[in-house]
Amino acid sequence: MRRRRLRQDEDASGIDLTPMLDVVFIMLIFFIVTTSFVRESGVEIERPEASSATPRPDAQVMVAITSEGAIWVNGEAVDEDRVGQVVARAARSAGGGVVVQADRQSQTGLLIETMDSIRQAGIEDIAVAASRGRG
Repeated sequence: MRRRRLRQDEDASGIDLTPMLDVVFIMLIFFIVTTSFVRESGVEIERPEASSATPRPDAQVMVAITSEGAIWVNGEAVDEDRVGQVVARAARSAGGGVVVQADRQSQTGLLIETMDSIRQAGIEDIAVAASRGRG
């Protein structure tokens, strides 16, 4: 009788949670690794809408043009004269395309000058960002 009590006490002493914790940590690592991270330009931009807009997951360098005419490259303000050099350096180190996000209220001339400066620096893979419209 005494042996039965000892066995019951041993069985009821606790549940081994190690396998469950292992599974939880493996799932956590899986979700962290498979999550796609979205790169943003670092400034608030109101993009124009286009019905033919398509996603560009390969873009590595984000250039933003604000409504005030400021130019940002990967979250850092850049002078208008140096934008081509900065983007070319960033694109070569990152290895990918360039996406220019121009605010809806920005000047078209500044967008064209920025794209021209990037092309003169040797980068040909340039896209203009737009929100997908209901067209």
